Amino acid sequence: MQTFQWFILFSCGCGFILIAVGFFEISWIQCEEVSKSDSIIRNGNQTNGCGFPVYAVYGHDVDSGYLKHVFEMFEYFGFVRGSLESNEWHVLWAHDYPFRKFADKLKKLKPHQKVNHFPGTGFITNKLDLAKTNSKYIPKAFQMPDQKENLLKYISKHPKKVFVQKSNDHRGIKIEKIENLNLSAKGTFLQEFVDNPLLVDGHKFDIGVYTIITSIEPLRVYIYNGDILFRFCPDKYYPFDPENRNKYVIGDDYLPIWEVQSLKKYFTEGGYSMKESFNAYLRSRGRNPDKMWFKIEDAIRNIILLKESSISRLLEKYASKRNFFEMVRFDFAVDDDLNVFIMEANMSPNLSSAHFPPNRIIYYQVLFNVFSLVGIINYKKNNRAIETPEVSTKNLMVYPDQCSSNECSNCLSSRCQLCLKCMSKEVVDYLKASYIEHNNRQDCKRIFPPSNIDLLHLNETHNYSPDNQLIWNWFRGKCLLDKSWC
Repeated sequence: MQTFQWFILFSCGCGFILIAVGFFEISWIQCEEVSKSDSIIRNGNQTNGCGFPVYAVYGHDVDSGYLKHVFEMFEYFGFVRGSLESNEWHVLWAHDYPFRKFADKLKKLKPHQKVNHFPGTGFITNKLDLAKTNSKYIPKAFQMPDQKENLLKYISKHPKKVFVQKSNDHRGIKIEKIENLNLSAKGTFLQEFVDNPLLVDGHKFDIGVYTIITSIEPLRVYIYNGDILFRFCPDKYYPFDPENRNKYVIGDDYLPIWEVQSLKKYFTEGGYSMKESFNAYLRSRGRNPDKMWFKIEDAIRNIILLKESSISRLLEKYASKRNFFEMVRFDFAVDDDLNVFIMEANMSPNLSSAHFPPNRIIYYQVLFNVFSLVGIINYKKNNRAIETPEVSTKNLMVYPDQCSSNECSNCLSSRCQLCLKCMSKEVVDYLKASYIEHNNRQDCKRIFPPSNIDLLHLNETHNYSPDNQLIWNWFRGKCLLDKSWC
């Protein structure tokens, strides 16, 4: 009888164990299923008890499909989608500019939260603000009607110049004779047209360079260097006809690279990237593409440096400058002498391959590289550079000869400020972030601070702010210790 009782108790115990195992197995499966879903919204409990990081999204009709690849990338790295209103997300991906509608919330972000825009990057992406920028890489522009007289004087001195009228509100661009343009239209500007474009198989094209800003003051800027977006006009440029916009305007139905015969043999048959297909084409015609790429990097660097102080002033209203990053696409025109001109900077560039499915590869890789660079792929709650084993202060040390001598006893010079005894906590924090970015950069290339080789040509560090001089000196110091940092 006693044996039978023990048998009953043993059976019940095993039953409870099996039930408990089953319960935890079901819970684990449910957690796994949540991690694979891009449509689960959990208000109030953003990690669903499973520890998954959470992303939120803001924009117009965001579930219509144009952010599909963005959602897929978050899902790939184990994120679940949460509610923007709850403010418990880790990453906010805003397709529309979020700082007007959510200004109060975004001024009080927690240290681990990231937003894919900086307040004030409209100084770069707003068409009029960009066109008014005094840069050799921006075609000359006149705001209407305020600069009407200046325009007319310029035309009188350059009667052969051709202009197009643009605005922030629409994408329509058409070449018109000056007498047919509306010089009284508010909110518009007239911009000089690049009328000697470089052509491939007779087609005009533009070049889209994905650019990532990871920090403002100090400034850190990268480009996605794994590939570049090339878009071609559907109709051949010559014989030129201003009434046929397909000859000189890149629209939604542009000609893709795989339909351009001279590039198809590299891109489709050879399997090369868009960038390397174009480079091979230019070299086959005795031209050096390096000259053009150097100018493109310099143009991006130049524009962002010119706008940095304006962005920084807006950032002062926020609890921290470290919650934001930005990925824009700079679109360039190229003339027949390989000079480059910035035509536009897109705040939220198209990342949908619905119209051109082969483009999904570049969009996936751009997103992967951005996620890696800014630390999203390793996201944990309260993720901060100062709390990670990826970097310690010993990884930051540069200029050992100066720092170990009496030369740096007073910490006054910019190099001495990088000695351990001279570094502030803020400097330590952003140098740690810079170190992690460098190791996570994947196919991204740092263009600011520029490499030591670049500066042999630029020679402009005296124009940098103190913070930017300090970060450049640090990267230069790392380069002197380890050539992989150059």
